[in-house]
This record gives sequence, C-alpha cells and structure tokens, in this order.
Amino acid sequence: MAEIVSTTTPGTPGEPPTDSAGEFGTAARKQWQIVLRRFMQHKLAMISLVVLVLLVLFALIAPMFWHYSYTYTGGGRFENPSPEHPLGTDQIGRDMFAVLLRGTQFSLLIAMVVALMATAIGVVLGATAGLLGGFVDSLVMRFVDLMLIIPQIALVGIAAAIFGGSWYLVAIALGLFSWMSVARINRGQTLSLAQREFVEAARAMGASNTRIILKHILPNLTGIITVNATLAVATAVLAEAALSFIGLGVQIPDTSLGLVINANYNQFLTRPWLFWAPFLAILLISLTINFIGDGIRDAFDPRQTKVRA
Repeated sequence: MAEIVSTTTPGTPGEPPTDSAGEFGTAARKQWQIVLRRFMQHKLAMISLVVLVLLVLFALIAPMFWHYSYTYTGGGRFENPSPEHPLGTDQIGRDMFAVLLRGTQFSLLIAMVVALMATAIGVVLGATAGLLGGFVDSLVMRFVDLMLIIPQIALVGIAAAIFGGSWYLVAIALGLFSWMSVARINRGQTLSLAQREFVEAARAMGASNTRIILKHILPNLTGIITVNATLAVATAVLAEAALSFIGLGVQIPDTSLGLVINANYNQFLTRPWLFWAPFLAILLISLTINFIGDGIRDAFDPRQTKVRA
C-alpha cells in the first residue's frame, strides 16, 4: 500500500503550518488582484463602469425625490420641456422624466434576469457537454443548433402575446432563448480543460463529474463566464427594446425603454425629445456595458501585456 504523504509544511516558530490549500488560496487571491489591477487600468472600462453605476443609482433613487410619479396624468397634453417637466409630457399628460426613470428601471431589471438565466443555462449545458463528450455532447450541440435556427424574436413575441406582456414573463422568455452562444463557448473551453492534468488527476482519484465541473472546470471558466454575462446584459437591453418597440414585449401597466419609444416614435419630428431621451438611455446602457465587458476580457487574458485605453 502506498504511503500517504502529508501536504502540510512546517511554518516558522510561533506560526501555524501552511498547507497546500492555503497556498492555493493565496495564489487565487493574487490572481484576482492581478485581474482587478488590469481592469482598473483599462480607462474606458472604468469610465463606463462609473457612468453605468451613476445611471443605475439615478434611476433607482431619483423617483423617490421627484415630484411626479410615472402614473401621474394631470399634466397638459404634449407640453414642451420646462423646469416643471424637463422632458415635457406625453399624449396623456404623463411627466416623461418620471416615465423615463421607470422605463430604465424595468429595462435594467429585465436585462439582469435574462443575463442570469442565459449564463446559468449556457454554462451548465456547455460544461456538461464538454466534459462528458460522446453522445451527451452530440445531443446537447444538436439541440443548440436547432435553437439557433429558430427565429428567437418571433417566438419570444408569440410567448409574450400568449402569456401576457408582464416584464418578468418577457424576461423569462428572452432568457430561455438567449443561452445558446454561451453554451457553445463554454463547451469549447471545457473540451480543452478536460484534457488537462488536474482534471485527469481528479478522475484518477475517483471524483464525480459533478465535483469535477464544480471544483475544477467552473473556476477556470470564471473569466469567460463573467464576460459572457456582462455582454448578455447589453444584448438583453437591445432585444427587449426591439420587442417592445414592435409591440410584442412589455405591455402596460408595466413599462420599459422600448415601450416608451414605441409610444412616442410618431413624435420623432415634431417633439424629438420624447423619442431621443429613451433612445439615448438604451444607447448609453449598451455602450457602457460593452466597454465594461471589453475591460473584463482584457483583464482575464494572460497574454495581455498592455491595457488598451
């Protein structure tokens, strides 16, 4: 029988010994410090992060202090911008500034739900297919190929029309049709990781597939998962806006930036502020999130020797 060798190494007098787990933990902390430092040196990503955080905080906090609610309809019809109504009012007398804040809240909430669902489903299926291979891999990938050729916007629109246009139903429908690219990317990375020595060693020690995925595969996919989740938020914002703009997404009494644009696109020439305010909000959210995703991708890239501005 082979002799079991302790992984504990003696420490200095008066200090507890350091084991291999402690060394690995220290290495992991140092790696995260390197990643964080690289991200903070990415100027465009840091500026975008500050802008996005300020936008989110403003959308959440400003309604508490604004003197009009998004349900207020006591204003005049199509009033011009003024100190009382910075973005004027719409056709039913609602304060457009309050409506814009409410729409931003819902759009961000939908995007977060979609990103979480797409990331969770894509990572689980991709990592499972890549690790198990064979029949499971073929089955999962053929299902992914089938989902990719289905017109997603049409199916989400049909689902929203059948089950109602509540924001959470739209978010769930988008999430169920947004995970395929995440699954393919994670499956490819898992195929590469499955051939590495530490995975083979875990198999030789009798580790189950679930443990290998949770303890060895997913920690090494952290960078890819983070980037994909970030970009999924931006994609979800645009997808929800497109659905709501064509009338197949969020419906009243809920609202979103796409629905605000849909309600005011006829005023594009006569009252452009009603169209451009929600449009610029969508553009700002998408751009900042994409730039943050670029910064995270560069921070996790070990081949990155210099930070792009």
